[in-house]
Amino acid sequence: MKKINSLFFLFWTFFLNAQIISGTVLSKDENQPIPYVKIGVEKENIGVISDEKGNFSIDLTKANRAGNVRIEVAGYENYTETVQNFVKNNSQKILLKEKVKNIQEVKLTPKKLVDKNWGVTTKTKNVMYSVNPGLNQENFLGETALQFNATRRSKIKNINLNIASYVSDEPVQMRYTIYSEKNGFPDKNILNEEINVALTEDMTKSGTFALDVNDYNIWVQGKFFIGIQFLKRFNGRIKISAALFRTGFLREFYGDWQKVTLAAPAINIDVKVDKNGKNMKDESEVSDESLADLIPDLSPYKIASENSIYGKNTSAGKFLKGNHADLYYETYGEGEPLVLLHGNSGSIKDFYQQIPVLSQHYKVIALDTRGQGKSTDTSKNDLTYSIFADDVKKLIDELGIKKINIVGWSDGGNTGLEFVLKYPENVNKLITIGANSKPDGVDVRLFNSMKTELQVLELENKPEKFNQTRILKIMIKEPNISKSSLRKIQKPVLVIAGENDVIKKEETEFIAKQIPNAKLKIYKKATHFIPFENPDQLNNDILEFFK
Repeated sequence: MKKINSLFFLFWTFFLNAQIISGTVLSKDENQPIPYVKIGVEKENIGVISDEKGNFSIDLTKANRAGNVRIEVAGYENYTETVQNFVKNNSQKILLKEKVKNIQEVKLTPKKLVDKNWGVTTKTKNVMYSVNPGLNQENFLGETALQFNATRRSKIKNINLNIASYVSDEPVQMRYTIYSEKNGFPDKNILNEEINVALTEDMTKSGTFALDVNDYNIWVQGKFFIGIQFLKRFNGRIKISAALFRTGFLREFYGDWQKVTLAAPAINIDVKVDKNGKNMKDESEVSDESLADLIPDLSPYKIASENSIYGKNTSAGKFLKGNHADLYYETYGEGEPLVLLHGNSGSIKDFYQQIPVLSQHYKVIALDTRGQGKSTDTSKNDLTYSIFADDVKKLIDELGIKKINIVGWSDGGNTGLEFVLKYPENVNKLITIGANSKPDGVDVRLFNSMKTELQVLELENKPEKFNQTRILKIMIKEPNISKSSLRKIQKPVLVIAGENDVIKKEETEFIAKQIPNAKLKIYKKATHFIPFENPDQLNNDILEFFK
């Protein structure tokens, strides 16, 4: 009997502590269920979305009793109640009152409406937001948003979402929300009715799902945000294209919005701009403190490099095995050795436009840096450019090569500088493309973005992201090549950078000035991605310099 009583006590204690509240959300006037309503705790990442019949079940066991339960859906007044009372009442029915729509008199005046498209238009399949309910159970119902700024009164015609991959055997329920702006973050929902979609694969044309919102009569002016949220779990996954170094916003349910400066979702809108309307500011429609002006859409180059043979050519590729690292490299052509070193998080395939040309004149050796591409690194140590330089030395020793020419792009350029300092007897000439001698030689916006991303990765502390963390860390901690070290380099060096490079102009000029036998070349209107954007000019300059 005592054992039964003990079990009953434990069961009752669990029942009291596990406060799972179920109910139905209904319209107060019509007593009809309201589908896909947000029910959550303010300022916390606790929440659910009701089903298509308004039914919900929310676990408030971990919720702050002094906090507020918040229930909202477009077109109805928000419902709030303390967590304590909500649990105490355990209401089976939540009645929401429909908002009173103030229909103001519209004075019709002739308008000059001009078509515009704003936002992120990339269709890349290399940088993506992945929505996978099977892998991400906790924050699947999170929301992502993009900021816009309409300088003149504008009507939204279409909301476009670029989808890189769609895998689902059922329609995927999602919601669009338009928010006002407050202190640089999304604030209040300005819609009078829900914009919900049952997305299917055939609704996506050429990688874009275009949603016609003309009938919603959405007029905007000033700063606003467009957010997307998935409403119910589905078997499959969706990948949304994203643009590097654009600012996006994320939140988990009613938690605080977080600014993400590394990448933004590919949301863009077609609008009609009233050119006769009052101009709020003499600035561009979209205000973004990101690196959008320095980082072009790389998706065409990434796709082309993936489709090339380079980086996966079994007939040209080999591994050099070593302690804690297996280095993958590919060799093409005959003649004087020329080593190609790629940038951070890149690989051999990034030189898909250089290898075919250069291999006609040189023995081209393209190397995947350790921990990147096909090269591995099983150590738990921080990565350094000095270690990368040692890897190059080990490779040429293995191949029996005494002297090499080097073309290093970005991180590869930094490695090239380290190599010529440590092993000058093994170098003929060096070309750097977008290299830096110190961390703050990088554009401050990129540097801050990298620091923010590193902080996030270190806080997450996920084992599967260890290598990603240290590859990012090297750009924040290194290189640290002093003025006196640069002056010791006696080999001929060609220092290349783009006019709009992420490397500061004064940093590039500093490197070229300190190296005694250096030449400087700035590519007009080019960015950091010269091997992608200016392949013919770069190939000619490489051949001319090494000639």
